Amino acid sequence: MRADRLISLLMLLQTKGQMTAQELAERLEVSPRTIYRDLDALSASGVPVYAERGPQGGCFLMESYRTNLTGLNENEVRALFMFTVPGLLADLGADKASEAAMLKLTASLPAPFQQDAEKVRQRIHLDTAVFFQQSEPTPYLNLIQDAIWQERRVRMVYRRSDGNWVKRLVDPYGLVAKANVWYMVAGSFGAPFTFRISRIQDASLTDSSFVRPPDFDLPTFWASWLDRLEGNRTRYDVIITVPPTNTTLLVEAFGEGMYHLITEESKLLENGRLQLTLSFASEEDACRKLLGLGTAVAVIHPPALIHHLTQTARAVTEAYTIDD
Repeated sequence: MRADRLISLLMLLQTKGQMTAQELAERLEVSPRTIYRDLDALSASGVPVYAERGPQGGCFLMESYRTNLTGLNENEVRALFMFTVPGLLADLGADKASEAAMLKLTASLPAPFQQDAEKVRQRIHLDTAVFFQQSEPTPYLNLIQDAIWQERRVRMVYRRSDGNWVKRLVDPYGLVAKANVWYMVAGSFGAPFTFRISRIQDASLTDSSFVRPPDFDLPTFWASWLDRLEGNRTRYDVIITVPPTNTTLLVEAFGEGMYHLITEESKLLENGRLQLTLSFASEEDACRKLLGLGTAVAVIHPPALIHHLTQTARAVTEAYTIDD
């Protein structure tokens, strides 16, 4: 176990540069005291590793020192070959490069690990596409990617979620794929914002560069943005009843999470129907989604939604009435 940790410590210092003992301890899940003991062990074995105390101090390797030791174990090899998503790589134009890199990595592995890599390919495949959902056009994805790598500003015309068109000069920090939908995180007006790539109507690279904020971390920002998005969502609760024979329609319409709601949180009524509470973003959202279920479910609350459904159903009937 300690040998694996020493290799990991060496790889961290080689890839990250200077790190504090506390940072290393958190990454390797040990105490700072253990880190100092490990540094002494590496130094005794001839590795030029140093530790300096003080506010500007830290642990580091001599700049000229490099090692080609990978120290990959079986699980790490599997992880490397597992998280390669062909669809997203193809979107970025990196599918061929990824394939070539994986071939080179496979060739450099010992024979037993090469077999592990092939097992992963044949046993785990990650498909980010959502069933029955049209793929979004992203004609400016490659341009945004170039801007991110070159750290150049982008001038774009963007369609907001409310339908309004705005012009923006942004500093692209990174790309995020949520399922099969691409988003750009970019600085604008001094703060990071999220833009859906498919809503970019026009974009061009500018000649001006930008300085990426040194403390900006893309995964951390994305996680906090999602938390805020979930926290700001309004809940519009709707009580419905459904015959047990129609619960599969609910699962098809709203996803596998409905199984838990049906089996654990539903109430069996005297008439044999199940009573459920569903949450929507708004009354309009509830009306649109529940209408698609036809008479498979019955809404019993709130009254305003029942009225909305009735009026909408009448309007649909009138729109498709054929005059004799």
